[in-house]
Amino acid sequence: VQLVESGGGSVQAGGSLTLSCAIGGDIRCTLDMSWYRQAPGKEREFVASSGGYGGTNYANPVKGRFTISRDDAKNTIHLQMNSLKAEDTAMYYCKANPISVESPVRIAYLDPRCRAVSWGQGTQVTVSS
Repeated sequence: VQLVESGGGSVQAGGSLTLSCAIGGDIRCTLDMSWYRQAPGKEREFVASSGGYGGTNYANPVKGRFTISRDDAKNTIHLQMNSLKAEDTAMYYCKANPISVESPVRIAYLDPRCRAVSWGQGTQVTVSS
């Protein structure tokens, strides 16, 4: 499995959860990492991103409440979610987008995560009001 999310669950409004996305194995490329979410009957939407060379970006509905962070030593990214609202209820997905590869390139490209965008299987977040 290439990307594995964890940390989802059920929480009351105002509560907090931390999601994690583990990038398994020895990765030989630099990745932009993002979180997306999809609520029932709605399209998947951007939540937050962490650039492979730095920088973060957040969707307006989560600004000030969610924080994305990455631990490159552990090949893991996190999404700290505070002050959760019922409208945050959704399946949350981790996305990895390769932006550069290490030499030798032919070795790096053996890993599909270094060739194309990858998605995790998702983790459910349910917020009750």
